[in-house]
Parts: sequence; C-alpha cells; structure tokens
Amino acid sequence: MLNVAYRLGVRPLLFSLDPEVAHNLAIAACRQISELSILQAIAKSTFYYSDSRLSQNLWNLKFTNPVGLAAGFDKNAEAIGAWSNLGFGFAEVGTITSQAQAGNPKPRLFRLPSDRAVLNRMGFNNRGAASVAVDLQKYLRAHKLSIPLGINLGKSKVTALEDAKFDYAESFRSLYEFGDYFVVNVSSPNTPNLRDLQATDQLCAILAELNPINIAHKPILVKIAPDLNDADIIEIVKACQAYGVAGIIATNTTISRQNLVTTHIQITGKSVTDEAGGISGQPVRDRSLQVISLIWQTTQGNLPIIGVGGIFTAEDAWQKIIAGAAIVQVYTGLIYESPAIVKQILQGLVTKLETHGLDNIQQAIGLAHR
Repeated sequence: MLNVAYRLGVRPLLFSLDPEVAHNLAIAACRQISELSILQAIAKSTFYYSDSRLSQNLWNLKFTNPVGLAAGFDKNAEAIGAWSNLGFGFAEVGTITSQAQAGNPKPRLFRLPSDRAVLNRMGFNNRGAASVAVDLQKYLRAHKLSIPLGINLGKSKVTALEDAKFDYAESFRSLYEFGDYFVVNVSSPNTPNLRDLQATDQLCAILAELNPINIAHKPILVKIAPDLNDADIIEIVKACQAYGVAGIIATNTTISRQNLVTTHIQITGKSVTDEAGGISGQPVRDRSLQVISLIWQTTQGNLPIIGVGGIFTAEDAWQKIIAGAAIVQVYTGLIYESPAIVKQILQGLVTKLETHGLDNIQQAIGLAHR
C-alpha cells in the first residue's frame, strides 16, 4: 500500500524536480527523523520489520537484518539516526574524502526511468573527513546507534594517484572511532583514474598504509567495479585475502551502456553513451550477481560479500544472498520504490526461508553453490 501511494503520489512529485534537488530534500527529511524522537517513532511504526531469523553476526557485529543503505545516499553522515527507524539493518555513509570537495559540475545526477536506473557523476562531493568527524562526534555523544555504521572512504580529487595511500589513511585516522566498518572505495568512475587503484600493487599499498592505524582491528572492506574482467577480480580477491581484508562489496556503478532502453538524457540533450558517469539500478543487477558468484567460488565462501546493484524486490535480494552475499545494500531501489522497500524485502526474505525450510538467513548464504 505504501509503495502504491509513493508511486502514484510522492514519486511523480519528486521526479518532477531536478534529481539532485529531490535527493537533498530526501536527506533533509531523513535528517529531521535523525534528530526528532517523535519522527523516529512514526517512521519505526511505519517501516520497521523484525524477525529473529534475519539476524546474524558478522565481523563481531550484530546485523538484525541483512538489508543496508548503500554509500552515496547519506554522503556526509547527516542522517545516521534515521536509517534504523526506516528498517535498515545497517547503513554505510560517504563516500568521504580527506579534503572537502564540491564534486563535479552540475548537472551530474540523472534518472533513467525506462531502465529503472540512475546515472551519476557526482564526484565524491562531501565536506571532508575532519568536518564529518566533528559532526559524528557531536551526534554520537547524544545518541546511540542500534545498527552498524559503515564509512566509505575515497581519494580526494586533488591528491595525486601515487599519494592515494596517504589520503585514505588521513580519512581513516580522522573517522576511525566512529565507524563499525570501513570501505576502501577504489571503484567509482567519477574521480579521474581512481579505478587504477584497483590494480593489486596500488590496492595493496593502500591496505598496508591502513593496517597500522587499525589498532582495534575494525573490518576493512574493498568496493570493486562491475566492469573488471573475471581474471582481474580474482587477482583483487587474492590480494585482499593476503592483506586480511574483511570483505568485498560487489559492486559499484557500471560505465557500460549496453542494453539500455534510454537513448538520450533529456536535460542535456546528449546521447546516454556520451554522458560520463556510472549507472546504478537494474542495469547492473546481473553483472553484480555474476561477480558475487565469482568471489564466492574463488574464496570457497570464506570472504564475506556485501551484494549491491539492482535490488528492487525480495527476489533480487535473495538471488544475491544465495549467490554468496552475506548482506545486501539498496540505493536506487529506494528512489524508485520508497522506504517501504526495506520492509517488503525483509518480509519476502522470511517467506523465502520458510519455503526452503531454513531457520536463519545465514543458512541461505551461497545456497546456489551447494
């Protein structure tokens, strides 16, 4: 019912606005929920769903359910108190860089409704690690989060590629006490040459720089692109295992324009193939699923995976999980389906467990390979 109301009423209104304006309004609303207990109670009574069969422990953290908010939505960690009340089992904020940066020129965010997708070239716009750390410290002094908080780290645009490891380390150091887990994002297509850091020598240099800072042994994950070939993915996975990486996030947005229904971007008048940026949503769903399966097979299920890309339904989430994802994330689905998407996915996952005779969501992880 909530999804229908959103599709018929709220979504047309939001989709009549510039995508970035609509996003900022959504963040402002979530920031109010984060601050006001009365709004938290309303949100929880509407969107929250709980079933002990969906709970699991991962990296010594308790995830009450496997559906999280993907990085990119709450870039500056402004609304961290809202996400549990909207039903999420965890939330990942960022991407945050050591230096504050405005991001790429506007327009830089585009909806592709015919493809149930979003094209973005935001460019890691954020207030910088030091500023975000001040705000997180202030908020967390007064509030206790009930779900794990992940912090996604990226390279500042002004930092030379050869100095990337120091840039990541600076952000990691500034934000260390506030994150339950951290993500090394080397896969966004919107910072020049960032994906070059997926090369194993570059990635290993970053991980080596972070390890001495990680005195509490907090989980460090690596987020990879869907556009890598399988051989390169296997090399990255082996490098991650060698450096004790806690898990892989599969995957980031894609630069592929294959099989899109959308041919032109109305706002700019350009062909979608001529518009820079990464595409999220349904077009990346199948490739992210393939990458998850590849990682699971390569590691024999011993390296936890966060599955992300094109999750709109419980079936989408289930396919990610049985392919090998321990937990999953949504972003574009939230835009198209409303916050009610989380509750619907969770209810659907419980039905899947019952259908397959499983007692807990952990028993479903990698089920397709057994």
